[in-house]
Amino acid sequence: MSTYPILDSSSVKMDKVIDHLQSELNTVRTGMANASMLNKVMVDYYGSPTPLNQIAGISVSEGRTLIIKPYDPSSLKDIEKACQAADLGINPQNDGSVVRLTVPQLTGDTRKEMSKKVSKMAEEAKVQIRNIRRDANQVVKKDKTMDEDSQKDAQNEIQKLTDKYIKKIDEMADAKNKEVLKK
Repeated sequence: MSTYPILDSSSVKMDKVIDHLQSELNTVRTGMANASMLNKVMVDYYGSPTPLNQIAGISVSEGRTLIIKPYDPSSLKDIEKACQAADLGINPQNDGSVVRLTVPQLTGDTRKEMSKKVSKMAEEAKVQIRNIRRDANQVVKKDKTMDEDSQKDAQNEIQKLTDKYIKKIDEMADAKNKEVLKK
């Protein structure tokens, strides 16, 4: 617990930004099959959009193939449609009992494109962190119970917190870019 309550609430908000960034980065294709690539795929299941992982089992086979086995075999066609509509860059193959997604090797251009996507996601997360910093600084400035030195100290602590989270975002983006660019 810090001396400034605004630091604690800002830290919680920044943690949420980091969690969101991690889930976004998990959806970026790297040339290897990963079930989290399908986290954003929504299937029209009996008229309502449902996350794919709630209506089917997803497994990885041979490192490059995702196998989607629906719990309800009648939803196979809907799952296939949802995978095509999700713009994954992978054509689903329906063999009557499962849907297979074979992740192609990434070309040099595709790797660069994915790397740009990762950088864009990281930059958006940094903007969110800076917005939290701005909001926290405004709360400190408006706090009439704090003297000028206390306000300066609180703003310095907020900046340190911001720097810590920006560094964490850079590390996450660098790690994902290495994964994407690795052949």
